[in-house]
Order: sequence, then C-alpha cells, then structure tokens
Amino acid sequence: MSRATPLTIDMVAVQRRTVAVLVAGQILGGLGIGATLSLGSVLAADVSGNDAFAGAAATLSTLGAGLAALPLARLTERFGRHTSLAVGTMISVLGTILSVLATALVVFPLLLLGFTFLGAGAAVGLQSRFAATDVASTRHRSRDLSIVVWSATIGSVAGPNLVGPGEVVAAWVGMPTLTGSFLIGVAAQLVAAIVYFAALRPDPYFLGRAGTDQLEITQPEVASRNRGRVLLAISVLAISHAVMVSVMSMTPVHLMHHGAPLAEIGATLSVHIAGMYGLSPIFGWLSDRVGYPAVILGGQILLGLALAVISQGSVGIGLVLLGLGWSASTVAASAMLSSLLSGTARARVQGRSDLVMNLAGALGGAIAGPVLATAGYEGLSAVAAIPVVMVVVAVTIDALRATQPSPLRLR
Repeated sequence: MSRATPLTIDMVAVQRRTVAVLVAGQILGGLGIGATLSLGSVLAADVSGNDAFAGAAATLSTLGAGLAALPLARLTERFGRHTSLAVGTMISVLGTILSVLATALVVFPLLLLGFTFLGAGAAVGLQSRFAATDVASTRHRSRDLSIVVWSATIGSVAGPNLVGPGEVVAAWVGMPTLTGSFLIGVAAQLVAAIVYFAALRPDPYFLGRAGTDQLEITQPEVASRNRGRVLLAISVLAISHAVMVSVMSMTPVHLMHHGAPLAEIGATLSVHIAGMYGLSPIFGWLSDRVGYPAVILGGQILLGLALAVISQGSVGIGLVLLGLGWSASTVAASAMLSSLLSGTARARVQGRSDLVMNLAGALGGAIAGPVLATAGYEGLSAVAAIPVVMVVVAVTIDALRATQPSPLRLR
C-alpha cells in the first residue's frame, strides 16, 4: 500500500478534501441512524409485546457501537480511515436488514441482533469526528471536528421524518409499516460506504501519524498530566452520552403512552437531533477560542436545564436543550482528547474512548426502561441529573488546577 507523507502533498488541500468526504458520509449515514433513533424503541416494544423492552433499541445499538469501536480502531491502524469507516457502515447496513426481517417475522432475538449491528453506524459517526482532526491544524481542530459533527444534522433530522415515505415504501414491497424508513436508510448507507472507501484518499490517519510520530511526549510529568486529562475527557464523553441516551431513548414510549402519533414522535426527535448537531460549529469555534473546559461546563449547564424543563412536562423544549448540552460537551471533550494524542496512540485511545462512551450509553439505556416504569419520565430526568453534577465538579477542579504553573497548558 502506498502511503504519501506530509512532505509530498498539500496538507491543507488534503484536510479540505477529508472534511468534505466525511461530511458527505455523515449526511448519508445519518439517514439510517435517524430512522433507527425514532422507531427503534417502538419496534422493540411492538415486536416483544412488552414496553419494558422499549429501551432495548438504544441499549443494544449503543452497545454495538461500543463493541465496534476497538475493531474499527484496529482496522484504522492497519488499513486507514477509508477502510474502517466503510466496513463499519456496511455492518450497519446488515443491522438494518436484520431489523426489517425481524419485524416482518416478529422474531425479537433477531431484532436485538439487528440493533446491535446497527450500532456500527454510530461507531462510524464517532470515529469520523476524530478523522477530521488527523491532519487538522491546531488552530482549527475543534472547528473541523464540529463541522463533521454538524453534517450529521441533515441525515439525522431527515431520518425520523422518513416515517411517511417509509410507509409508502413498506406498502409497495409488502413489509410491515414501520420498516419502510429502514429500507430507505439501507440505500443511503450503501452509498456512504462507497464514498468513504473510494474518496477518503490519501488517508488522513496515515498522514497524521507520519507527521506526529516524532512529537510523542516522553517527559514523565507532562505524560502524567496528559493521562489525567485524557481520563477526564473520556469521562465527560461517557457521562454526557449516558444522560442523553437514557432520556432520549424513552421519549417515544412516553409520547406514545400520551397518545402522540408517529409523525409527532418523529418531529419531536428531529428537533432533539437538530439540537445535537445543528450548533456544533459554534461550540467548535468556542472551544478553539475560550478553551475546552469552559465549553464543557456550558454543555453540562444545558443538560441540567434540559432535565429541569423535562421534569416540568415541556418535552420538546427539554429535548432541544438536551441535544445542545450533549453537543457542546461532546465537541469540546472530543477536541480536548485529540489534542492530547499523537502518533500510534491516536487510533487506539480514540477507539477505547468510543468503547467507554457507548458502554455508558448502553448502561443509561438499560437503566432508563426500569426507571421509566417505576418513577415515570419526570423521575428519569431527576436520576439523570446526578452524573451531570459529578461532571461539573470534576471539570471545575481540573480547570482550577490548570491555572497553576505547569509544563503543559491546554486550551
């Protein structure tokens, strides 16, 4: 395999092309993911015949994303981003097909397997944001990452609104009504896989690694501080994701119990997903300007406000704030993590970060179902506020320590 070096190509042009390809892949892949987010819990409850299993969609798709994280990271190390992102997308396509078959045959275990494979699509989205930083300049790292995160808005917002067209497709092919939007997602994800594999060249991972191998940090004091902040960044990602998944995954069931039609559920989740991705470039710009800790703290405040609003019964507004809080925290913490990694450690640690993040989300989704059944939607919001407070305390302490003289100062 021929691998270009930073000395033989225009790195600015490569970064521009990389971001463009990632944006295209995120838009197409987001269609399938958005459809899954909007209908997954409804399908799980419908096929199983028990609302207690409504959280299985979010739990297993998130778990699947975690399980895919390390294998995709290994693929990146060996074959580059273009291969790992394409393979992850194809696994997600298989998950969509299995979900459609399981719904048609009313086989709940097969549906669970489909949800697990669908998680690979989420893993691709997470690794795409890191791919945007492989050859990004220090000044624009957060901005480029946030642009890729933002691009998922288009597909992810459109995905939940595929319910209407999906019903037409399902009727045309003789499948259950709820599976039509999944079929549309399959076509979009197939195109995304082709885009990743064919257009993400030269591979940004190999270029970034070649340019940073010589910059590995070796001083014990600096390395020790890096490890602490790496753990903090991963913790912020994991907890923010768990809070978002736990509340978001139970929203369709909550709304259905109150008589909301599928179209209203799709629209509600669309505004939530718009909050998750729509303003991410602003949070990226702020991270580059005012620093990662400030944006993370702002994100946690938004999460807290979201939970407070939801507890008062304003689901729509609460979900928008929930998405904004997740976005600010995820963009800033992801950029912070990327700034701490270089060389061969980059893909491995990023993969472990995605694993922890998705396992936390799976745990949040698993806990959310029983909490919803016993304490209701408002009680779920109250429980989710506990880890938010923990993050605020941890980031505040780290920011105060960062004001002291040290050999490493992070923005």
